[in-house]
Amino acid sequence: MAAPASQATPATPATRTGRSSPAYAVEESARGRVVTDAPLSRPVPVVLRYDAGFSPATVRFVFPGDIEWSFPRALLETGLRGPTRRGDIEVWPCGRVQTVVEFHSVDGVAVVQFDTTALTRFLRHTYAATASRTTR
Repeated sequence: MAAPASQATPATPATRTGRSSPAYAVEESARGRVVTDAPLSRPVPVVLRYDAGFSPATVRFVFPGDIEWSFPRALLETGLRGPTRRGDIEVWPCGRVQTVVEFHSVDGVAVVQFDTTALTRFLRHTYAATASRTTR
């Protein structure tokens, strides 16, 4: 899942280079499964990040190789209930317990399947982080 060196627009990949690791309001690990034509999908660790101070409407998925995709939190939330797409990101439920996130780039398409409970928990934590930030 290659990504260009950097992109400033949401819903496109960005590779973080040379930056120190900032503190995120929410940072959780998730296990995705890369779906291919092969009989077996392969697991991939994904870090789910959210920082209300940086961009309260954006979530980030970070893949091995420090490849980061940023896209609207609302897109992820809507995609848990039904198919939705914005720009280079498509999200849809796959059965009752899985959610698929599809990432499009000039290098191709990566289809990654997640447990819906992990994404739901992450979203719940992002809203809690936003609420605690506004009540300070």
